Parts: sequence; structure tokens; C-alpha cells
Amino acid sequence: MARDNGGIIGVTNNPTSSTATGVWSIESQYQARVGDTWPQRALFASNAVRYNSSSSDYLRQVEGTAATSGTTYTFSTWLKRSKLGTDQTIFYNYINSSNFAQIYFRGPQKDIRYFDRVSGGDTCVGTTSPRLFEDSTGWMNVVLSVNTTQSASADKVKFYINGEYLAFNFDNVPSTSQVLTLGSAGTRTVGANDSGGNNLDGYLSETILIDGQALDGTSFGTTNSDGVWVPIPYLGTYGNIGFNLQYGDAAALGTDSSPNANTFTPSNLTSVDQSTDYPKVNNATLNPLIYTDSTISEGNLQYTSPGSNPVFGSLSSIGMGQGKWYGEVNYVAGSNHYLVLGVADETFNSSSTSSSYDLGKSGTTSSIAYVVNTGAYRINNSNTSWGSAGGDGQIIMWAIDKVNNKIYFGVNGVWGASSNPASNSGGIPTTALDSSTSWFIGCTNDTGSTETVAQFNFGSPPYAISSSNADANGYGNFEYAVPSGYYALNTANLAEFG
Repeated sequence: MARDNGGIIGVTNNPTSSTATGVWSIESQYQARVGDTWPQRALFASNAVRYNSSSSDYLRQVEGTAATSGTTYTFSTWLKRSKLGTDQTIFYNYINSSNFAQIYFRGPQKDIRYFDRVSGGDTCVGTTSPRLFEDSTGWMNVVLSVNTTQSASADKVKFYINGEYLAFNFDNVPSTSQVLTLGSAGTRTVGANDSGGNNLDGYLSETILIDGQALDGTSFGTTNSDGVWVPIPYLGTYGNIGFNLQYGDAAALGTDSSPNANTFTPSNLTSVDQSTDYPKVNNATLNPLIYTDSTISEGNLQYTSPGSNPVFGSLSSIGMGQGKWYGEVNYVAGSNHYLVLGVADETFNSSSTSSSYDLGKSGTTSSIAYVVNTGAYRINNSNTSWGSAGGDGQIIMWAIDKVNNKIYFGVNGVWGASSNPASNSGGIPTTALDSSTSWFIGCTNDTGSTETVAQFNFGSPPYAISSSNADANGYGNFEYAVPSGYYALNTANLAEFG
């Protein structure tokens, strides 16, 4: 008979992500798995590294130990792109001018290319083409699996993207049992080439090299109950020169978690570049794919306007269709008080005209702007006083309530116009927005003659925080307390509230 404490059947059991007590009936197990509440394999450490190409960020390690097998190896990493259109190195190994290899994104082609030179010859060259990679909003698992002891060309080099096998499009096929450079000892660089160029712009999480085994994607990920490829810990061996970078120590981002202790040395990467934007909790960023004449950098979290007209801004990569959401913006010191934060609906977001990205301006009725330097909010170029103004070096808070259709802005912990999002008190009216669509947070510059710099914190800031505050689900690293009932804008919270 069923008992509430778990008993024989345990139909009222409520498993957590790590435990399930009592004896379960087949039906109750099924329901728990359907609801994704049945305990899963533990995830790896929830950290990543944010690479910024303009800062020439990378990790490097010199490996002197001979490889277990230069013919057989696997490279895997979880990756979220930020910038498209340029050649960007994911992993590089340099022995000398005649022996070097890399995995990289090709700029105009938008594919992934593996190039391996041995003794001055282009021994292995090919791409994932026609598969292209243009998404700058989501995470993907990239696996390169090599075994040149195989006789068939197609079996020698394989790519797996989110667990899906991709045939390698060869330009040059390695000979059978050819020792290649990428899986050999040398100077290994993550995020750049041997000279520190072709820098990666984006995020990496759990970067692994397996020496002596050719593995497929199932060693690094699995499909969850929603059909999404998600990470699992790698539980196997590493061979002589393998490594596992989990980026869990902010003070030592290149620490190797494998038994080999192949720790990498950071170059231009600091503790601020550690990120909690990772595959299971994909944070919002600014969206570089919509029109803008401004610069989006630092993992698509920093907005820099040009110093001349015209000026159009950017919007978040994730929209808010329902629920309550919170975030912060660091108004970078020296940016001269011209920042405008705004909220736009889907009509505004999908507009094909560049002028639509001037938030709150005349003719753009599907957006609302908070003019930070004046403390007013703007709808269709009409300004209304809201609260005290913000300025250089201050933290601007925003809260979007899609339950009651309200918007709030604040400065350094104080909400404007004596409002309080936690108690549904006050708030900016949102009749200019289509409440039936998703809303997007964004920014622009209020003048075309002065550069403005703003750094967005959707939960993992690109700047140092003096006091750390998370939402009720434990997500986020904010300067100020998250209002009760509000959450960081990420896919984990969206699955529950969005």
C-alpha cells in the first residue's frame, strides 16, 4: 500500500537533484523522470572563462612529456561564441615552424577548421562545412575525435557537435597511422595561436584533451528529457599529455583537474573573466546580430557607443515573455553621463530599420527608455521625471515585471520615484509596449558626440563586485539584493518562470 513517507510505493516522494529516498513504483519513477526531478549524474563545476579578443586573452602550457599516442586523441570543449566574422582559435599546438596544428573558427566561412602540419606538409586539413556556426546566444559541445590507425578516411577524423556526428570534409587526408601534431607534446594554447593572435571571442567551459583514445560526444554530454544536449563529467583516463580545464579557481583559471597536472598559464585573463554563464545556466547577453553601429565586447556584456553620429544601441539576447526579472548595469567611469537604458517589445526588436534602435525616440512607440543622466523616462520622445539621475561609476538597477506589466530603474540600491518592485509599488507605465509579446532590455547613447560605456550584469558580471547577491534560486552575482520574486535572466530560470 502507498505510504506518504516513501514506504513501499512512495508515490508522494519528491526527489532532489541528488537524492531519492524510499522504494519507488515504476509509475512514480516514470513521472519523476518525465518531470526531470529524478536524480541525474552530477554536473561538472559550474564555471567558464570569458575570452575577449581585443584583450588578447589566452591560456598556455608547455608539454614536455611524450604523448601516449600521437595517432589517437580527442579534444572536447563547451563553447559559446560572442563575435563572428573573424578567424578565432579554439586550441593550438606548436612544436616548431614545420609542426603546428589548430582547431579554429573561420571568419567569413563560419565553419570549424582543423589544420595539422607535420614536417612542413599540410598533413591533415578539413572543415565541418557545410555546417556553419552563427549562433552567439547558446552553448554547444565541440568534440574532435582522431584515430589515424583507421584505414577509411571518414574514420580517421570525426567531429561531434552537441553529440551529433559530422563528417569531416577533407582537403588533405592523413596517411594511415600518421602521428599528428595536435595530439603530440608541444606548446599548447587555448583561445589563441602560438603568437597570441587569432584570439577567441566567447566563453569556454570544461576544455579537455584525451591522449590515446578516440571518443565520441557521449563521453562529454547527454540528451536530457527536453531533448537538449547537456554536459556530464568526463569519467575516463587522460593518457600522458591529456588535461581537463574546469575553470573553477578564479585565481588560477588554467588549473588542470586531470591527474597530469598540466596547468596552463593565463595571459591577460583575471579572476573577473571567470564566468558562471555555462551550458546548464545560459545567461542573457547583448545580441550582436541585431543592427548596431556600436561595439559589443567582453562576452557581449559591454556596450561602447561611437563618438560620432548616428548612434544605435543593442538589446538582450533573451526576451522576457512572463515572470519577473532583475539585472544591473555598471556605468563605466569616464563615459560622460549619456547612457540610456530601455525596454523594447518584439515589434521593436524585429524592426529592419536602423533608426528603431534609438530607444524611446520619436516614432519608436514600442520602446521605453530611462535617460540615466537626467533621471527621466522617455516614451516617443516625451520625457517624464522618474527619480534621481545616475552617473559614471554607479550601478544602475533594472527590474521588469511581466506579471503586472511594470518596469523599474534604480541607482546604487535606491529605486526611482520611491518605487519598490518587490511590493509592486509604483513603476513606469508600459502602455507603449505590447504586453502580449516578449520584452527585451537594452541600451543606447543619448548623444552622438560622446562615447558611452556600459557593462551589463545578467548574473555573471564582466567587472568586480564588492558584495555578492544571488536570486532566490541561487543564480547571479549582483551588487545589490535581488527584489523578492525577481530572478536573473538565464535559461534555468526561464524554464521555471519564463
